[in-house]
Order: sequence, then C-alpha cells, then structure tokens
Amino acid sequence: MGKATYILGINAYHGDASAVLLKDGSVVAAVEEERFSRMKHSAGFPSHAIRYCLRRAGISISEVDHIGISRVPSAHLINKITFVLYNRLMFTQQGLDRLRNVDRIRNIQTVLADSLGVRESDLKMEFHNVEHHVAHMASAFLVSPFQEAALLSVDGFGDFCSTMLGRGAGGNVEKLDSVLFPHSLGLFYTSITQYLGFLNYGDEGKVMALAPYGEPRYLDEMMSIVKPDGEHGFQLNLDFFTHHARGVEMSWDEGKPHVGRVYSDKLAEIFGPARLPHEEITQHHRDIAASLQKCLEAHLFRILNALHRYTGSTNLCLAGGVAYNSVANGLIRQQTPFREIFIQPAAGDSGTALGVAFYIWNTLLGNPRTYVMRDAYLGPEYSDAELEEAIRSFGASYQRADDVEERAAELIASGKIVGWFQGRMEFGPRALGNRSILADPRQPEMKDLLNLRIKHRESFRPFAPAVLEE
Repeated sequence: MGKATYILGINAYHGDASAVLLKDGSVVAAVEEERFSRMKHSAGFPSHAIRYCLRRAGISISEVDHIGISRVPSAHLINKITFVLYNRLMFTQQGLDRLRNVDRIRNIQTVLADSLGVRESDLKMEFHNVEHHVAHMASAFLVSPFQEAALLSVDGFGDFCSTMLGRGAGGNVEKLDSVLFPHSLGLFYTSITQYLGFLNYGDEGKVMALAPYGEPRYLDEMMSIVKPDGEHGFQLNLDFFTHHARGVEMSWDEGKPHVGRVYSDKLAEIFGPARLPHEEITQHHRDIAASLQKCLEAHLFRILNALHRYTGSTNLCLAGGVAYNSVANGLIRQQTPFREIFIQPAAGDSGTALGVAFYIWNTLLGNPRTYVMRDAYLGPEYSDAELEEAIRSFGASYQRADDVEERAAELIASGKIVGWFQGRMEFGPRALGNRSILADPRQPEMKDLLNLRIKHRESFRPFAPAVLEE
C-alpha cells in the first residue's frame, strides 16, 4: 500500500471557524473551533480544531498533503474594487478589517505555522483557495448519495456573493449563476432579525421559530423590500439597508463574531420603531416574523423552480446559512419538483471546510466519490477516565450503571431532565443525540422549564422530537 493522502479543509476569519481532515477521501474528523473555545460561533483561525483533527489521525501537520481554505480574495475582484472606491471605504474601519483578513488568507501558510508552533519551511503541502459558495455547494453534493443533482447555496455573503446556483455530476461542481453584493436573502433576513431586537450572530433561527405565532400581514411590504429580478435573481430595495453604502460592520477576530446594524431608519416608516432586546414581544412583532418567513419562502421556491428548469434534475443539494431554515426546507417537495433533497448537518459556514476538503479530493485531484455522509458524529469523544476526571474537577459525585439506557428512561418518565453524552460530538450546530438534553414531551410544563431554566432562552423556541425508528 502507498502512503495515505491527507487533506485539511479550513474555514477561517469568518463565523463558525472549523477544520475537517480527510484520509484517502474519508472523513477522519470534523469540528468547529467553538467546541474548544466555548465561544458560540467562534471566528478567527481554528487552531484548536486543526490540532484535534491531527491528533485524531495520529499525524503531524507536516504529513498533510493538501490544505484548503474556503475563501478566494480575488473572487469578483472588479466588483469589490468598484464598490470600495465608489463608497470610499478603503480607509474606514470596515475596509481595514477586510484588508487584514485578506492578508491573513493570502498568508495562510504563515498563520498556520505560527498557530501550531512549527516552522513554515516544514509545511511542504500544497495550498488551495476555494470560493466560498463553491465550497458550500461541494459540502452538500460531494458527500451526498446522488451522482447528479441541482445545487443551491444561499447565505449572507461570502467572497462578495450571496447566492450561487450550480450543477453536480460525478466529482464535479459546476457554477451556473450567482447573485452578488449588495443583494442577499440572508442579509435581508438578518436585517429584520436585528429590527426585531435579536442582535447576536446567528439569531435568525429565533425569528424562524417566532414566525408560526404570527400572521403574514406584512407580506406585501416585505416583497417591496426584496423584489424578483429575472427568473432566479432578486434585488434589495437599498433604501431599507446601509451595507451597500458603508459596508457591513463585522468583527471576525479571535472570539465572538458580531455583525453591525444593516437596516436603515426607513424600515421604521413601514413597521414602526424597532424592538429593543429587553422589550416585550408583541403580536405586531410576531406578524413581522411571519411575513419575513413567507417572503423568504416565496423567493427561495422561485429560485428553486428556476434551478430545476435549468438542470432537469429532481435531486437537490442545499447549503449556506439559509439552508438552516427548516420551515422552508419542509415545504420544498410541496412547492417545487425536487423529490430527493440532501442537506448535510453543517450547512452553514463551518461546513465550507468539509466542502473544501472534498472539492480538493474529488474535483481537483479527480478521485472517485466513495464517501457518503450518513451521520454527523465526526467530532471529539472522551474515555470514561476523562469523563470521571472532569466530573471530579467540578466537585460532583457520580455513579456507574450497567443499565444506563433503562435508568435514563426511568428518570425521563418520572419528570427528570437528562443530559445525554455519548460517543463522538456532532459536526454542525444541532444536538442530534450524542450531546443532547432529554425530557418527557408529555408534560406540558416541560417546554417552558427547558427554555427558561435550563437553556435560558425565549419561551417560543421549539425542540426536536425523538421517535422510535419504524
């Protein structure tokens, strides 16, 4: 047997920094930096995640053959230069922050050596840059069970692009068309999320959860803010936004990412004053959320129907932050001709590290596809000895049980809340059984108990049901 080929995919200097390591086209490990920093959506460089991946494989960084990052600073360069010069952003804080990140990406070999404490001269591997949305599409298609599929990536922005339509066949990922800055469905959703008083990075899911409690009374107003443009395009009414004139204020340093306000004061002319985070959520706010959700769905399904006409495929691979909108996802088969849909569990920016790695393995190196992502259990796991040491460090007591499953079931049935910890950690933001909070849904008070006392979050937030496999 010849030497194994190791490929490291990285998402860095963007929210949800992450690393994925492949060995001969199979995933050895995939993990977000936040799992080690304990900073939600941790940005910056994923040095801890990279170290874990190498440790899991039992190799050093010098044994990696290829490294890729899901950013291409030169992508859509003319559009970027025109925007910066027209809006005189070169020497603003936003402009300088972008330049710093571009410099880091271009010098990723130096950054990697410094973060791992090795000499740059020891890094003999080949480095690759893969465009952000190409990485998104690759992350969905190249690990899917499909040999051909229509591909769609939708998020805020990445490499000056917000939406990309594509086609997947064999090991190839083909770009068909894209929507560029300043127009973005993801940023549109973010703007209304901010207006409703949810200001943290990633709070869009809260608005999706709030939407079912309202009526789409303001759908016409929402459709005037983002309008169709051709078969699959769309345009924001920029009077309601600020990002096109002054850029998006983002901090992507080592720590919690932050996105500055992107909506203009004109939004208040339609919906009234913006809600502050401490203020009560009224029916008016619920109706705005419902209208936003319906508007997103209308544009998304229009794009998907056009994509089906272009590709003729009934298979769909979906990626990007908007692919976390499970309400819209649940309607795709009803509203479009797509019959088989694949969305891998790290559909957001953390998953671009997965896409980069497989794009290198399958598309650039031309290796056949053999890996299908059947589950999300690709992160760290711990021995009983490590668990016992952690418990003792908190001064807690513990008991060993031979019938753990039966004991957990008894506790849940008696109204107790169980923290379930087993095997490898999930890749992606969702707890899917290996790092989960378990409770009895038959008890009406359990939802509020979990939201308010355990998770310390809004009372309207939903939970995922667990059912027996038929």
